[in-house]
Amino acid sequence: MVFDRLTRTDRPVHTPVLFDTACVLGGSVAGLLAARVLADHSRRVLIIERDVTDTEGQGRTGVPQDRQGHVLLPGGRAQIERWFPGFTGTTQDCGGVLVRPDQQAVYLDGRQQMPNRETAILTGTRPFLESRIRAHVLDLPYVSTISAQVTGLAFRDDAVHSVRYTVGRDERTVNADFVVDAMGRSSKLSDWVERAGFQRPPLQRLRTDINYATALFDRPRDPDELPLSCALARFDGSPDGLALGGVVAVEAGQWLVMLMSYEPNRPPSSIDAFRATCAKLPPIYRHAVSGTVTREIETYRQADSRRRDFSGLTHFPARVVSVGDAVASFNPIHGQGMSSASLHASCLSEYLTSAPQLSRPARGFFDLQAVVTDAAWMMSAGEDAARLDAVAGVDAPEYIARQRRNLEQVLRATLVDQSITDAFNNVSFMLAHPSTLTDEDLVERAIAVNQIHTTGRQMGIG
Repeated sequence: MVFDRLTRTDRPVHTPVLFDTACVLGGSVAGLLAARVLADHSRRVLIIERDVTDTEGQGRTGVPQDRQGHVLLPGGRAQIERWFPGFTGTTQDCGGVLVRPDQQAVYLDGRQQMPNRETAILTGTRPFLESRIRAHVLDLPYVSTISAQVTGLAFRDDAVHSVRYTVGRDERTVNADFVVDAMGRSSKLSDWVERAGFQRPPLQRLRTDINYATALFDRPRDPDELPLSCALARFDGSPDGLALGGVVAVEAGQWLVMLMSYEPNRPPSSIDAFRATCAKLPPIYRHAVSGTVTREIETYRQADSRRRDFSGLTHFPARVVSVGDAVASFNPIHGQGMSSASLHASCLSEYLTSAPQLSRPARGFFDLQAVVTDAAWMMSAGEDAARLDAVAGVDAPEYIARQRRNLEQVLRATLVDQSITDAFNNVSFMLAHPSTLTDEDLVERAIAVNQIHTTGRQMGIG
């Protein structure tokens, strides 16, 4: 299966040098990991990032969602370890928290899911985790970064030729043999290729109408001493309109607490109201918000999830690809963004080590990437479908509704069935393809388990 192949963690054996100069447009997690892969195939890799960046964990103005909760899922961490052996340990040395399986909890309407038995989770704020990846990337020889605004691409013979950018008021151009677009949701690549006479990748929007509020609080205890260091609470019809809450131990002795609601509901925007809502959640939430506020509440709204489809294009320039949010951006609460980005890097590595025809569009890469995007989109769309009125202005497709129904059965069964919980966690952690949750035997088992458990509760048993 392609997804299983892309999630492997062995390093490629044959990495031919294919390019003199490769340019990565954007210094996000996706861009940084793409730069790492390109370092195996280029004499020079240049990362062009509009925001001023450092390796000290500061947020970037162009990424407002980085103030919200993010988790490096096990699937993503495994890929980063693939490219940077020892990454987990060095990140812990800098303050990152490796949460043991017994320190994790997931709650559904106040009831705790069966435990995660095997997989640790590396936690930290998004700027912190990104900064640790950046530090490793910039330690590589022949990889450099500049703070500049990319303004366009030039093409020659149906292939990318150069990148235009500005530094202050100065306009500059750099010749590029390969370009990776990692410019996020607001990527201009579609405009640039269309103006040059190529096909514009179609854009799909999936309404989400999500509102987030996140704050940081002092955490005086070592996370190893805590019974729980990471918790997720899901709700269906919470009295406060809350759909989900997350709490994780992060760097610098802090708790990160995030609350999420769907429109028309909004999570609390004052600390007093924030704490009052958390007091109604499992005890770890009340504990986490009891300390001193170390960063005031930051809010964020995401109106939709988006994906651009490159795999079906018949006229597209050669030697240019997109990664990360420039391809697909999901409901951030699923935590799949950084892990999807890491798997995009795996796609890029497999493509570049397969003797590609570089004079043609990178269809081999786009086909591999579509497998990853489909997997993350399947989980995200399935989770959000119950609250969607439309997809791009029309009723939600039946396949999304069906995915949602099956996923709901599986999710409910995780309260009482350990084997179903293990299967669900493997998919949530991006270690297995979501199609495993649509297996007929698994879904039938989940339905049967839920029926038995519902009957037992009605009779006062369990």
